[in-house]
Amino acid sequence: MSVQTTRRAAVAILATTASVWTRAQAPGQAQQLRIGFQKGSFNLALLKSCGLLEQRLPGTRIQWTEFPAGPQLLEALALGSVEFGATGDAPPVFAQAAGKDVVYVGAEPPKPDSSAVLVKPDSPLKTLADLKGRRVALQKGSSAHFLTVQALKRARLAWSDIHAVYLPPADARAAFERSSVDAWAVWDPYYAAAEVTGELRALATSRGLTSNNTFYLASRALGRDTALVKTLFQALIDTDARARADRRDAVQRYADFAGLPLATVYKMVERRGAAPVGPLTAEIVKEQQLVADSFTELNLIPRSIRVADAIATPIKA
Repeated sequence: MSVQTTRRAAVAILATTASVWTRAQAPGQAQQLRIGFQKGSFNLALLKSCGLLEQRLPGTRIQWTEFPAGPQLLEALALGSVEFGATGDAPPVFAQAAGKDVVYVGAEPPKPDSSAVLVKPDSPLKTLADLKGRRVALQKGSSAHFLTVQALKRARLAWSDIHAVYLPPADARAAFERSSVDAWAVWDPYYAAAEVTGELRALATSRGLTSNNTFYLASRALGRDTALVKTLFQALIDTDARARADRRDAVQRYADFAGLPLATVYKMVERRGAAPVGPLTAEIVKEQQLVADSFTELNLIPRSIRVADAIATPIKA
């Protein structure tokens, strides 16, 4: 066994041990649950705002940590800094391919209209084929990464036909505004913000290119805690139902959290639809395997993977 492999094994053991220890506090001490979320994690952001999880887990101290994108969240999850979180389709693929010990525990319904490849209103780029030779900003290993892969495939372009500029969303927008890049692939709420202000236009949306699935992932130890996972899911389902029953309240809460205008949040909410979390279905797993295979074919991940190997619970037929 190489030194590098030994180190990776040691990190995995330490991360798993830390996760188990967190859920098994001494008698009389409050248990701790650490949750990672992003700007686009609508249900998790509302769950935090409403305090519903704290009500249902009165003996548990909930710690919420915000991340700029899915890859950073899953890095923290693999290292044991958080135990539960939500990302788009590509981050789990990159994490699994890198040997990170994280598992899928659930998913939301597809959101095929919630991301886009954006350009400036006066850009000469009119079709996806016009991306050839251009600089495209995107978060590496994110859902925007897969969207870009699919966009190029539709335009019959190779990945090498563009200059990918890997930046987190905030830095990507700054680069775009100073014309350091020609296009920007991103998801909501960043897409909605650009659309509402009219500062950018969609060269293509994700519809027909990707289902834009949202996945819930956990440490292996939490993934085995079926009672806790069930409580988390029910709290998220109830939060989603509450958001649909009282959209005005949900939009205001999310706007306050994200620091966004109400118009931006309404645009984001309009196209996301109902989003109750549930077990992974065979169809979603099949779609996720296609995501993984696409990155493998382009040599964008270090090895091929089998998505089913990273699923915590049996697949729902």
